[in-house]
Amino acid sequence: MIRNFIISGSGGQGVLSIGTILANIFMLSDKFVSFIPCYGAEMRGGAVNCEINASDEELLCIQNKEVDIVVALNQTSFDKFISKVKKNGTIIVNSSLAKINKTRDDIKYIFAPLTQEALKLGNIKTANSIALGILSKITDNFSIENVKKAYEKILKDKKDLIQKNIEAYFVGYNYIQER
Repeated sequence: MIRNFIISGSGGQGVLSIGTILANIFMLSDKFVSFIPCYGAEMRGGAVNCEINASDEELLCIQNKEVDIVVALNQTSFDKFISKVKKNGTIIVNSSLAKINKTRDDIKYIFAPLTQEALKLGNIKTANSIALGILSKITDNFSIENVKKAYEKILKDKKDLIQKNIEAYFVGYNYIQER
């Protein structure tokens, strides 16, 4: 079975970082993965997204007309990618930066105040890890060993951020239980 994801936001929100971590979690879980980043030359503040495909069988590096889950870290991302969510798919929305607006009745919405939750942790840049925790909870419940390994690999040059991001991941993971 192939699972498809889009993570989208503005440059500086860690969209590509969290997409890379998600792709690595899948690889550590023995899945075949494609990772397609998309960003403009302006980077910080400009539109950024990435598409991740994961499968038990080999796959081509493909872009999809529709995906299982979209993570929208801001209003622009919500507006742009709501139409790409498959019927019965899910959109995770940062309600700190996007209006709570259910424009479709054939998908599941998870509105979470990611930015506010990250601020409670003392680092606004962990909002992306909170989103990944939510995504993890509603998909495959990745093994914590693989989550930690992926963070350690991707953030190896920023060791001080590894534990903070893993803590944020669990805030997101537990956010679903609390609702």
